[in-house]
Amino acid sequence: MKKAIYIFLFIISQSFFAQQSNQLWKGYFSYNEIVDVESASDAVFAATQNAVFSKAITSSDLKIFNSINGLKPESITTIHHSQTANKTFAGNTNGLLLIINSDGSVSTKVDIINEVPVPPNKKKINDFYEHEGKLYIATDYGISVMDVATSEFIITYFIGTSGEETEVLQTTVLNNQIYAVTRSFGIRKGDLANPNLYDFSQWQTFDTGFWGGIVTFNNELVAMNADAKTYRYNGTSFQQVLNQTQAGLKIKTNGTELIVTTQNHVFVLNQAYSQIAHITQIPNYNAIFKAATVVNGILYIGTEKDGLFSAALTNPSVFEAMSPSGPVRNYIFRVKKAPNYLWAVYGDYSRDYNPYALDEFGISKFSTDNGWELIPYNDLFQAKSISDIVINPNNPNQVYATSYFSGLLKIENENIELFNNTNTGPNGLESLVVPGSPSYVDIRINSPAFDKDGNLWLTNAFVDKAIKVLRSNGQWQSYNLADVAPTASTGRYGPMAIDKNRTKWIPTLNDGLIAFNENYNNKFIVVNSINGNLADNDVRCVAVDNRNQLWIGTFAGLRVVSVDRFISETELTVNSIIIQEGDLAQELFYQQTILDIAVDGANRKWVSIADGGVFLVSSDGQETIYRFTKNNSPLPSDNINDIEIDGVSGEVFFATDKGMVSFLGTSTKPSDSLSDVFVYPNPVRPNFVGTVKISGLTDKANVKITDIEGNLVYETTSSGGTIEWDTKAFGKHKVASGVYMIFVASEDALDSTVKKVMIIR
Repeated sequence: MKKAIYIFLFIISQSFFAQQSNQLWKGYFSYNEIVDVESASDAVFAATQNAVFSKAITSSDLKIFNSINGLKPESITTIHHSQTANKTFAGNTNGLLLIINSDGSVSTKVDIINEVPVPPNKKKINDFYEHEGKLYIATDYGISVMDVATSEFIITYFIGTSGEETEVLQTTVLNNQIYAVTRSFGIRKGDLANPNLYDFSQWQTFDTGFWGGIVTFNNELVAMNADAKTYRYNGTSFQQVLNQTQAGLKIKTNGTELIVTTQNHVFVLNQAYSQIAHITQIPNYNAIFKAATVVNGILYIGTEKDGLFSAALTNPSVFEAMSPSGPVRNYIFRVKKAPNYLWAVYGDYSRDYNPYALDEFGISKFSTDNGWELIPYNDLFQAKSISDIVINPNNPNQVYATSYFSGLLKIENENIELFNNTNTGPNGLESLVVPGSPSYVDIRINSPAFDKDGNLWLTNAFVDKAIKVLRSNGQWQSYNLADVAPTASTGRYGPMAIDKNRTKWIPTLNDGLIAFNENYNNKFIVVNSINGNLADNDVRCVAVDNRNQLWIGTFAGLRVVSVDRFISETELTVNSIIIQEGDLAQELFYQQTILDIAVDGANRKWVSIADGGVFLVSSDGQETIYRFTKNNSPLPSDNINDIEIDGVSGEVFFATDKGMVSFLGTSTKPSDSLSDVFVYPNPVRPNFVGTVKISGLTDKANVKITDIEGNLVYETTSSGGTIEWDTKAFGKHKVASGVYMIFVASEDALDSTVKKVMIIR
């Protein structure tokens, strides 16, 4: 049954997504984690795992390619720009080849994935080398050859000594001889004039040593050896030209300079093999180098986590940051939208709430005025594994961030405080106890949520008094879970939700769902799979909707319950949602791992499924409105860590393990009046692809659209604050050019307004 539901929803989602345009999507990617850098005669190209960007040298024209404009990689490993064809090639870990064409379109080549007869884990693309119109692709199985002009594959060479696949790290051509650095068989050599080169026996072993890369420079072979040295081949023997002290990561040449990159060194040599630059650090950064190249006397260095930098070879100590603005990294764990900023944190934990290895990242915030800004790790008292964030609803400038190791951070404008076990008193935050290490401090705080009285509630893992609250008056208080949760002393807790009655709904790893309300004599109810019909005792997320229904996402399915039942009952049994397809009744999200649930202004639910993308379902769950995956949308990954909705604009943010994107939804929070009704775009121009949005509506407002003569062409009732119109007359045909009247009336007809929209075909 699980498989049947999955396929059914997938088919629905494909048809829904066919109606969508990438104009509704935005990308919020990081361009700091560089994997490769490539030169052209007038530009530099750089790649992260999921994007490619380039900057023209003279004009500084920036071009970015990511999932929003069609570049949808698995994980980029290397890039190459063809000057003759004006194409950029991006290779991936799984053999996927992406081509950015001269017109900006993106082509996807799956020949290696589908046709090369080797295991999937042997298809990684390691390097590109272009020679006489052919692109030689070094992979983990051998060499594939592509026609640069047509982008068609020509042939594949398996060059192991017995014809087996072997990891080819890099290739080059000298005097029509192709040289391939392999992982297991040294440097292999073949004659490109040989029509039988597909026969492995036509290849020779040029050198049996252990090499990491090879280029043609100054009409000679130059190669990096495993002994952390670089050598030139003078026709009879290898001669050392560089001792880089570390294993080489990349060796490149632009024809006039030779560039060797290691983890902590970048060397630039001229054609006489004289060192003209040696970079060991970038001021103010603890940079780890990944790749480097030179364009027109400018050195470009890609780093592991700090982005792309440039410096003139004549002054290689003054660097300029070159990466486009973005968050610190693409793996965003939680995101929160305040009126003035979008906040993002990067610290994470595993399914069993293990934060190790501890993350040491700052906190990012984004605004349209200032772009992306970073609060550095050192300014946050070096708090590690910052895994969640909450905005004070009464003061949007006051932000709290929970560290799953160091305690609780309070950020208010430029002022930052850290709360931990030393400054919150006997009822405050606690460190877990490590037997034999009484001085060890590990304060695992999670689940931040404000109640409507301005109190901040938290969970404290691995202690009996696991529920903490920072009262609005600054006092701390704790509540003991030891009597209600069998594993309280080792308990771990997910993000909580607080309902209108001030009941706290707390997901746990092993004890199901804990409901607690201090206003009812410290009442607790525990819902689990034995006594409450919970799908699984590992509860991942909860969300209270606009009709006071609690949606519960577990490791193995979905459940719902009315929050008001907590007040009158001593035990709770939760329910599944049954959907009907023909004669078949099915459980919604049966046995699916639910990562997050978010409720939009129309009470619809966005549901993130592990490895399954995201669903938008109707308020009761009976209708699937959208399903977005990395295959049918700009989502960079099917694992969405967090969903956040801007209730004013309707923008839905998806924070994934490979970057963050957003979808411009239509379900905003309803307005209190019709004084701010807004129509966009207006006018609707001929090249516009999308729908007309009418925002600022009250809930259940009646909207009628007529032509200038009063003929009705569309009518609907709002659910939330925004509706959309596909510019068709009752969905049948597009209306003609002209001015259209929009009549809006509140549900009680006491408030009304009239707007106009011009449509130009």
